[in-house]
Amino acid sequence: MKIVISGASGLVGSAIVPLLATRGHEVMRLVRKEPAVFDTASLEGAGAVIHLAGENIAGARWSRAVKRRIRESRVSGTRFLAGALAGMKPPPGVLVCASAIGFYGDRGDERLTEASAPGRGFLADVCREWEAAAAPAAAAGIRVVNLRFGMILSPAGGALAKMLTPFRLGLGGRLGPGRQYMSWIGIDDAVSVIHHAIEHPGLAGPVNAVSPEPVTNREFTKTMGRVLRRPTIFPMPGFAARLVFGEMADALLLASARVFPVKLSESGHRFLTPGLESTLRRLLGRDAADRLS
Repeated sequence: MKIVISGASGLVGSAIVPLLATRGHEVMRLVRKEPAVFDTASLEGAGAVIHLAGENIAGARWSRAVKRRIRESRVSGTRFLAGALAGMKPPPGVLVCASAIGFYGDRGDERLTEASAPGRGFLADVCREWEAAAAPAAAAGIRVVNLRFGMILSPAGGALAKMLTPFRLGLGGRLGPGRQYMSWIGIDDAVSVIHHAIEHPGLAGPVNAVSPEPVTNREFTKTMGRVLRRPTIFPMPGFAARLVFGEMADALLLASARVFPVKLSESGHRFLTPGLESTLRRLLGRDAADRLS
């Protein structure tokens, strides 16, 4: 089928384009004219749309201007796209729209599923509005899947890429108390989940795109050190994280979200590498390096 992708040049978009092409799909890139406006000419004849575009949540310290850009690009951009799709004759069969586990806020060790209530705070509010913005597409009969992504692990970008240098230098350590849960997914599994969402007609609404094995920050830190064969003895206290990152620290680094992919499991999706250590070894090429050492 013809599949149109917004945010095709981003971390996830650049990984899924070649996968879809090798599966025989015609892949078109949806280009943004403005943060919340797209050139919709390429949508004609699309069987599926993957919406990944939006301001980088972890790109810059959250000033009022940055928070406004994040909200506008994700909420207004999704509303604009959903309205355009709803007006098409015929509309595409499915809209796979990125969201985030920031929807749940800071929830300690509570077990979180797609049925859990939203949390509080800026990020939770944005995620709730972001998902609701796709309503015009759903009302038009388009199957809408809101993928709530956890931390996407890839050496090519995102959080893992930023962690690699300090960890490789032996300067890695836990963040804050280390008890906060991190729900994550490897880049290959993130791409596989998107493809599964397109192909599986039973999936709709919110879907947690996370590994079935969330870990605490302390466990994540120890695993990174073990895979890279480096010590992890330099913790960053919570107050220091707040000094450096401001409000973003509480929402992205110190918040705890223990999220499980219930809908994916029930739909028969299988993760390539559900465990953190196996995922990191594959992504960082450590299995081959350890065999040669």
